[in-house]
Amino acid sequence: MKKVLMSFFICFFFGILAIAQNTVVKPIFNKKGTVYLFWGWNRASFGNSNIHFTGQDYDFELSDVVAHDRQSEFSADLYLNIGKMTIPQYNFRLGYFLHDNYSISIGADHMKYVVDIDQVVKINGRIANSGGDYDGIYDKDEVQLKQGFLELEHTDGLNFFNIDFRRHDEVLDLDKIKISLSEGIGVGLLFPKTNASLLGNDRSDAYHLSGFGLNGVLGININFFKHFFIQPEIKGGYVNMPDVKTTKFDKDKASQSFLFFQRNVVIGAVFKLGK
Repeated sequence: MKKVLMSFFICFFFGILAIAQNTVVKPIFNKKGTVYLFWGWNRASFGNSNIHFTGQDYDFELSDVVAHDRQSEFSADLYLNIGKMTIPQYNFRLGYFLHDNYSISIGADHMKYVVDIDQVVKINGRIANSGGDYDGIYDKDEVQLKQGFLELEHTDGLNFFNIDFRRHDEVLDLDKIKISLSEGIGVGLLFPKTNASLLGNDRSDAYHLSGFGLNGVLGININFFKHFFIQPEIKGGYVNMPDVKTTKFDKDKASQSFLFFQRNVVIGAVFKLGK
């Protein structure tokens, strides 16, 4: 899964980048010094992950754990209500054009990462004094992820706060409607709020700086009347979280890394600062 996601993203990203570089570069308008703002929603996919758990009486690793996202079903009250719009998986970004064709931006990608329940995975390591049936030494044994052993979600959520550097190239001018490509790279930090049920212990239930991420993004910007736009995007990258809080005990934590892939649709506005 990791290789498929990464290969697709790399080929697609560099293919579109090559098209952009061979296109006559013509900005939509004099964008240097302008600001853009957008909000939208995502569906996310994740590569399989090895998850390492450590604590007072255990130290074990689960191999090739499968997880999926959890996007909320659409309803106007949920997606368009300002008081509830942070519940679905969303993307927010605020950017500034350093040049007609280059921008820098900060943003938040709110994904939800849910480990599939009842899957069977390999386990290596040791568990002691759990008060249950899972004590023992494991060497490539199989275990089922279920209530009583492990339920794990980053559902409030897998929060990726990042900074991007993007290039923008117009490819089609239809007078009031202009279409451009944008591609960029970024880096950021992960602040998940993890919902974990591990060996019967109470969850941490706190936001926590857990690691970092790298990303690449490719979008098609459809601009209306210079100041409004819709932008479908694909975005992919790598997440490394060496310090995930799992329970209320300070010594308990998990570490994991994985690839992610987003399909986003965002809406936004472009405006000048000052005169």
